[in-house]
Amino acid sequence: MVRMPLHDLPWWRWRANVRSALHMLSDPVLHQERWLAAVPGYGDVTDAVYRLVEDTWLDNWSADKYVGSVFRDSQEAALVDVAVLRVLRIMHQVGPDAPVSAYLQHHGWPEAVRAAREAHVRLALNDGEDPDAPPRSLDELAVLLHSL
Repeated sequence: MVRMPLHDLPWWRWRANVRSALHMLSDPVLHQERWLAAVPGYGDVTDAVYRLVEDTWLDNWSADKYVGSVFRDSQEAALVDVAVLRVLRIMHQVGPDAPVSAYLQHHGWPEAVRAAREAHVRLALNDGEDPDAPPRSLDELAVLLHSL
């Protein structure tokens, strides 16, 4: 597989935040071992959603708007759109300040995790990275964002 460096896109930092959020949202092990256990360094569901939509405004418009700048193609954008909608629907129902357990117990959570996983896998593979590697901590993400 040919590695496509993350920083080859104009808004690669936005992509890194979106990827990080999708990775964490798609990882049930992280949910149990980091989020539920309140282990420092990985934020929580609200933090992940914020990283997913903060710069991109994906809570207001389609990821397709960012093809060529954040996303490599319309297939990536479509998968991200589905994940964003699923996660935001739950956030609006349980509230942004709800405990992690409220998200994990929500009837729609497994579908949100699946959608985030599909988007995460596509983006990771397109960047030449292993989608099954454990998510980076927020400190590791900060180093990546400030490395170039």
